[in-house]
Amino acid sequence: MTTMASINEASLDLLPEDCVVQILSHVPPSLACRSSLLSAAIRAAAESELLWETFLPSDYRDIICRLVSPIMFQSKKELFVKLLSPLLIDGGHKTFCIDRESSKKCLTLSARELSIAFATNALYWCWKPLLGSRFPEIVELIMVSWLEIKGNMNTRMLSPNTTYGAYFIFKLAGRAFGLDTLPSEISIKIGNHQSDRIIYLRQNSCNKQVMERLFMLNRVETLRSSRLYEQEECTIRERDDGWLEIELGEFYNDGSEKEVQMSFREVKGEHLKGGLIVEGIELRPK
Repeated sequence: MTTMASINEASLDLLPEDCVVQILSHVPPSLACRSSLLSAAIRAAAESELLWETFLPSDYRDIICRLVSPIMFQSKKELFVKLLSPLLIDGGHKTFCIDRESSKKCLTLSARELSIAFATNALYWCWKPLLGSRFPEIVELIMVSWLEIKGNMNTRMLSPNTTYGAYFIFKLAGRAFGLDTLPSEISIKIGNHQSDRIIYLRQNSCNKQVMERLFMLNRVETLRSSRLYEQEECTIRERDDGWLEIELGEFYNDGSEKEVQMSFREVKGEHLKGGLIVEGIELRPK
């Protein structure tokens, strides 16, 4: 791994600027910025348009055209900095940003970009804006027995030669019920690779719907004893933005064009469930 100690100031000062740019293009952008403190010659390379274009995605011009709100920038470095924050693209149905350390693409599919069973029926799901969401609207589960959410992403939209994680982003409403009676099944598939795991959407409060759980206990034990849930159980993580996330799985994007299929479902129970608030699915480098 390249470190500040491995950059020899004296030797770099003797190199042409384009050679210094080539060297700095192989270190994280944050390190390239810090290297500008070494000397005036290195600073010139560290601030050059040529260097910061290497940190931008090859299709950054297309991404700029897809932004919902245009951004102003005077240099490629300024553009890079602005793309570090999630920006709405494709009519507000996705967000795009650049990972600060790796310069890889991060994309989030909004709930509108997902295939959600019965989501068009206002009796089962409610579409509405929500303060704190990156999207114009989210969707809240009113009540269903069949919970199924699917998402797809073509790998050409992601950075090649990169390992990605897919994350289901959600919240639980105060009225949430029936979501932790049985485990939900999560999966990710790309080409011949598929991973399957389970998750219990448990609330942090003490209210665990005791009567419901007693009523369902016999069915739960029956399903477990029939070996329907042999997958690894994963955990819920609280994000810095106040949302919760579940890692649906990971995959390696080798640069060839493939379809990534992601899903979150609980369809084996016959009980009702509600209070799940869905923001979307995020794909980011690991």
